[in-house]
Amino acid sequence: MNTHQSPPDPNVLARAAAKVKRHILPLFVIMFIVNYIDRVNIGFVRSHLETDLGIGAAAYGLGAGLFFIGYAIFEVPSNLLLQRYGARAWLTRIMFTWGAAAMAMAFVQGETSFYVLRFILGAAEAGFFPGIIYYFTQWLPSTERGKAMAIFLSGSAIASVISGPVSGALLHIEGLSLHGWQWMFLIEGFASIALCGFVWFWLQSHPREAKWFSEEEKTALITAIDLEQQARDATHTVKPSMFKLLADKQIALFCFIYFSIALTIYGATFWLPSMIKKMGNLGDFQVGLFNSIPWIISIVAMYGFAAMASKWKYQQAWVAVTLVIASFGMFMSTTGGPVFAFVAICFAAIGFKAASALFWPIPQGYLDARIAAAVIALINSIGNLGGFVAPTAFGILEQTTGSIEGGLYGLAATSLVAAVVIFFARTAPRGNILSSPAEDATAKKPVSHQALKSDPTGAAS
Repeated sequence: MNTHQSPPDPNVLARAAAKVKRHILPLFVIMFIVNYIDRVNIGFVRSHLETDLGIGAAAYGLGAGLFFIGYAIFEVPSNLLLQRYGARAWLTRIMFTWGAAAMAMAFVQGETSFYVLRFILGAAEAGFFPGIIYYFTQWLPSTERGKAMAIFLSGSAIASVISGPVSGALLHIEGLSLHGWQWMFLIEGFASIALCGFVWFWLQSHPREAKWFSEEEKTALITAIDLEQQARDATHTVKPSMFKLLADKQIALFCFIYFSIALTIYGATFWLPSMIKKMGNLGDFQVGLFNSIPWIISIVAMYGFAAMASKWKYQQAWVAVTLVIASFGMFMSTTGGPVFAFVAICFAAIGFKAASALFWPIPQGYLDARIAAAVIALINSIGNLGGFVAPTAFGILEQTTGSIEGGLYGLAATSLVAAVVIFFARTAPRGNILSSPAEDATAKKPVSHQALKSDPTGAAS
């Protein structure tokens, strides 16, 4: 690699980055929407699985959560294979296998097959989110990645809104001796398989393969990314182990906070349709429409809190405020009837979704650039295990006590604890946990608020 490359023309580089975003971002957003729907559509068929297959509350909760065990186990191996085989081939493979696993859910026969297929679905999806992040590092300079990630992450918000009405409508399909819930899995899973063909023909693994660049744009983009890589190589990166990372108290604290946030998000995601059904004699489509309301409200809240946090910069305080809102909403959902509970969950959604977005600049500001990617992946993986704990605990509680009230109290308490703990989180580096004292003496300066604003990427899968 040429170590004396000149920086590219900023105008040419900007044109190239704009082309990348126009070419790949719409597809990535659609992929994320399809992906997220296949992950959470299980929440809309809980009553059908109980009626048709005898899958009770505890089994449903465990099966819903096993997705995240498969996801956590296979995330790192999947990402390593993506780097070996290229993003185009590996993202296509991920799309196909998760679509096939999602379709296979239509043929669940009982608890055991339900557990196995949910685990397989998580394993099939593993690597998708970090794979997209890796793709951005290969195709966009660092100044453009934050904006691209913000657009990409909007896919989960859009999916949260549309998954209810779409799944609710599909549940009305009957025919070929299949129930509506089976058609829902088949159609939504097939959408992923159909999309994987487009992914194969549309994506390239490296900018040098793209024919839609001019030679000038291609050279500028490759040069910019090469120069960034040279700067990273110059720091003599040490590849950290998971145990070494977790030995740092700040990183363990970040893991706990994000786990607390994910716990509440997935507790609401998987149990909200069942709570809505208690509001009255509602059909599946109506349940789906009501299910969209908290997520629409939360999208508005996310942008509102982000704007306020940008203007009045005290990141820990803003995360604490949103966690207190989530805690209060979850607690209040236990104090009234089903309609009041739904309103309280809408209020809680303002908090836990905004907290998810506001959290990520804190670890990014603390982490040394040499370990940031690895630690963010670690925080994301451990945090998402909240998606296993919450539905599993809710299912056991409902089956043994006939109510999920204890689980809602638990979510409220956990959010409140996290709101206190967040003030112990550092927002600036204290020295690299992997470096020697001599290296620390030459460590980079703390990340500025302006730098965070230019690259506010997070990992909220």
